[in-house]
Amino acid sequence: MTQFDAVAEIMHLEDGIRSELRACQRELTVHFPVQMDDGSRRMFTGYRVQHNNALGPHKGGIRFHPDVSLDEVRALATWMTWKCSVAGLPYGGGKGGVIVNPKELSQDELENLTRRYASEISPLIGTWKDVPAPDVNTTGQIMAWMMDTISKEQKQAVPGVITGKPLEVFGSEGRFEATGRGVLYVAQEACPFRGRPLEGATVAVQGFGNAGTVAACLLHDAGALVVAVSDTSGGIYNPKGIDAEALTRFKRGGGRVADSGAGDVITNAELLTLPVDILVPAAFEGQITAKNAADVKARIIIEAANGPTSPEADDILNDAGAFIVPDILASAGGVIVSYFEWVQNIQGYYWDEEEVNQRLHRMMKKAFHNVVNVHERDKLPMRMAAYVVAVQRVADATKARGIYP
Repeated sequence: MTQFDAVAEIMHLEDGIRSELRACQRELTVHFPVQMDDGSRRMFTGYRVQHNNALGPHKGGIRFHPDVSLDEVRALATWMTWKCSVAGLPYGGGKGGVIVNPKELSQDELENLTRRYASEISPLIGTWKDVPAPDVNTTGQIMAWMMDTISKEQKQAVPGVITGKPLEVFGSEGRFEATGRGVLYVAQEACPFRGRPLEGATVAVQGFGNAGTVAACLLHDAGALVVAVSDTSGGIYNPKGIDAEALTRFKRGGGRVADSGAGDVITNAELLTLPVDILVPAAFEGQITAKNAADVKARIIIEAANGPTSPEADDILNDAGAFIVPDILASAGGVIVSYFEWVQNIQGYYWDEEEVNQRLHRMMKKAFHNVVNVHERDKLPMRMAAYVVAVQRVADATKARGIYP
């Protein structure tokens, strides 16, 4: 809201539209029982929040995490509205989550929870209403269970009701790599814009999940030198470079980054302040704050995570001359390919990975330069420029559609 309010002032957005875009349209809280393996029943709480649908159906992920809260889901739903808008997608924003640690559940318990949650939120979900996708601790398998549950309830196959599904059940080629590949495409535009080649640039990646692993491997393949990586266990730093592919295999085999032996062990906090050219925060929100922003040495920051930088930290980094590619732009690759999956589901015609990646590249490049144009024209930081692009599009659609009834 702080970021939105600042942009609304810059844009001189009228009070009525400002109030409408600040509010989430719907907030559903569900409490539901799940049958556990020992025969007991356990209650869980979940949410689905729909922020805005002026541009099209609500779109946004589902996360399973013990720290999920209604306020967090509201923020993430709002971010999705701006992310879809800045990427030029015909979607509004939504988000969902369940308060649970999925690592404590068996596979059968996880399926039971997923199907019951999908059933509970199904009145809001639909191909042309609200289309969920994976997020923290949710997978293609979980999306397949959700799609199957809603299909069974509707007595027909509705593959377009969920994206991020496995290929076997109407998923899209390139979806798993999409967020990380989008980070690469943004880096390929940001580096020359800032007057330095991507080849040979040193990179630190905080967070070695889906987006972080793919981004690290692709940046390495593009000639960048990945020198630091971290996960929840901590990180490693090797100024001579880290073999991102080998580290990814080690991580997917169940290993922890800090135990890989590929570099000196460091903390997540230390990774953020390393002397690198490019920093990729790909973990959770709230990582760069007023307390550590002055110590961040990277001059290009590409936000693969949602909300990794606080508004106070933004001011410090901008004053220091850092070039921040904000989350709503940098991490849009995932939702763009989710859009491609949705389109393919609707038309029943599927593209190969080369076509998916080419289309993703075009959309990421166009979105980046749309934001850069406003950044240069209005002398705004990149985050504010991205919000101007995003909010203007939603505000224009809101005014054009009017109020019903």
